[in-house]
Amino acid sequence: MMLSAHHKLQLYGALLLLPAALLLTTFAYIPTVTTLISSLFLPGFRGAPAEFVGLENYQVLFIDPTFWKVARNNLLYALGTIPTSIALALGMALFVNARLPGRGLVRMAYFTPTILPMIAAANIWMFFYAPQIGLFNKLLGALGFSGVNWLGDPAVALGSVMAMSVWKEAGFFMIFYLAALQGMPPELKEASDLEGTSRWSFFWRVTFPLLMPTTLFVLINALINAVRVVDHLFILTKGGPNNATNLLLYYVYENSFAFFDRTTAATITVVILLTLAIIATLKFTLLDRRTHYQ
Repeated sequence: MMLSAHHKLQLYGALLLLPAALLLTTFAYIPTVTTLISSLFLPGFRGAPAEFVGLENYQVLFIDPTFWKVARNNLLYALGTIPTSIALALGMALFVNARLPGRGLVRMAYFTPTILPMIAAANIWMFFYAPQIGLFNKLLGALGFSGVNWLGDPAVALGSVMAMSVWKEAGFFMIFYLAALQGMPPELKEASDLEGTSRWSFFWRVTFPLLMPTTLFVLINALINAVRVVDHLFILTKGGPNNATNLLLYYVYENSFAFFDRTTAATITVVILLTLAIIATLKFTLLDRRTHYQ
């Protein structure tokens, strides 16, 4: 039977989507369902079958003080890195979008931390934070201050990790803001100049509202980045001292590969996924009203 032109177009579109659908199913949907199922069972010992326990694993997790400490760390990490990274990214994009000498080099300098592998960036900052020979303590000593144990003091360790993350991510987010700024019609600025609008008023009344789609996209990515922190924790602190820098995904890694407690790791993973889904839904719901699409 011959297909109509409409059905051929539908078949063509389905075939184009098939590779992406297969990849998502294999590496996202199936692992997610498997993890959810694993969180509802206790593993059997010595060949015994796994025992279905329902939500018991979640009850045990929610009374675990270490889990709540790690969750609190991750909340502080997100509150510290997300607004700071986005504000810096927007400021850098506004700066390099203006006419300034050597702006190509400035853009490259801002973006360079992004292209560094996270392991390499963590090793660079390990040198900065070293107690005796580190760059930061050398600068403090030259100014007459005593050194700080940046990664060994629980009071400052998490902030030290956050500083490195902001340095690493701000340039990446800057690229999206810069692209959005360059896509704005120049007539808007010309009209504001004719009206005598100040730069500050033009930014808040015109530029920033038009950047809301980009901000929404960056917010979602920054949220995901704030949760999927593993590699530089492995280099810098390994979650210490005394879990002061331990974050949720690193805690999953510890339970799965250090403690060999795959059930707890699966339970934490499901909690993370549900939390991210709820927050992302709220962001889209609340910010969509203030988002102006061109």
